[in-house]
Amino acid sequence: MGEFIGYRCSVCGKAYGPSEATYTCPADSGNLDVILDWEDIARRLRPADIAVSREESVWRYLPLLPVGEPGHDGTPLHAAGWTPLFAPPRLRQAAGLPQLWLKDDGRNPTASFKDRASAIVVARAQQIGAHTVVTASTGNAGAALAGMAAAAGQPAVILAPRTAPPAKVAQLLMFGARVFLVEGTYDQAFDLTLEAAQAFGWYCRNTGYNPFTSQGKKTAAFEIAEQFTTAVGKDPAGSGPWSVPDAVFVSVGDGNIISGLHAGFDDLLRLGWIERMPKLFGIQSEGSAAIYSAFVSGQETIVPVQATTMADSISVDLPRDGLRALRAATRTGGAYLAVPDSDILTAMTVLARAAAVFAEPAGATAYAGIAPALRGGLITPEDRVVVLNTGNGLKDVKAAMQAAGAATIIEPTLPALRKVVGNG
Repeated sequence: MGEFIGYRCSVCGKAYGPSEATYTCPADSGNLDVILDWEDIARRLRPADIAVSREESVWRYLPLLPVGEPGHDGTPLHAAGWTPLFAPPRLRQAAGLPQLWLKDDGRNPTASFKDRASAIVVARAQQIGAHTVVTASTGNAGAALAGMAAAAGQPAVILAPRTAPPAKVAQLLMFGARVFLVEGTYDQAFDLTLEAAQAFGWYCRNTGYNPFTSQGKKTAAFEIAEQFTTAVGKDPAGSGPWSVPDAVFVSVGDGNIISGLHAGFDDLLRLGWIERMPKLFGIQSEGSAAIYSAFVSGQETIVPVQATTMADSISVDLPRDGLRALRAATRTGGAYLAVPDSDILTAMTVLARAAAVFAEPAGATAYAGIAPALRGGLITPEDRVVVLNTGNGLKDVKAAMQAAGAATIIEPTLPALRKVVGNG
């Protein structure tokens, strides 16, 4: 592991030692960035040291993480991450981007990107001797925590809105977490989790609150750089730096995934392992677009909204990592876009039929941003673009059926089949 030397507040810039803070800045409640001893890491580590590793999980990047590896026991804790980077030719054609790649994080152990964060948080919980880990979730973060906690034998408590998709609630229960469905919104569940952690001494995993969540999510940036280097015909174990795409598109709710990606690419740039930052594009649903609204206003004030999107994983009134998420786009030359839910449903269908990737609504939101970005001149057809799918479509079958349409019901006879098939 990298030497964890402290935190720095993303708002006021104040630094803290490892034992002087736990979640947010004691001075202004700003999100904390985890600080490692980068000078020491740069002296003893090169990209080739990572590229020759046979580890195919987030623990491949252990020297760049602030936690120790939680044992070599073959559990799903060692299956989170190292998801594939595809180059689907028909999706490229559909998007009008000849150099488009799709990273599918729906292939993680509990079928979402959130496994990355939960693996690191569970390792941190064991490191500090926490008895119980708690989180608020619309489903994916909770399922990820429940799964990773089950793999480690770590007690977990999940608070989710009662409206969470049944498939996600089923995951929480099957993994053995204590699950409480809240008669309210995700934001209300979030606030209740903070109170419970304080009252019961639980370790809180909440997205955009626990600084170690972004440390798990930054591993996707490491993978994109390493895998993209191979995709463009270079050897990541060679003597030169790794390559990065021109742009990365990611869906945004609380903002912690895009801020984690930004942190990861920043780590690589700091080490000299990449030569430039990719532009980061955050895509939100029009029904949950607090960060997008701040972006178009040109201000860094995130004003809460009343979220109404069907993409439950990014349905957030107040993004808890909004400022860092906003800066992830503005400081890399990227942008924020808001798309209607109808475009998200269309994107689900396109990803499934042109790339064989079954994405949940939040995961497909990133791809839904490609067309408006092209129309607006934010990217060009010549750009090298990576789209990140953050979750599997089986997480929300109701939305998938809405996107795909209903199957045709027939009598079990050839004439009946012939009638509906026609000459096809």
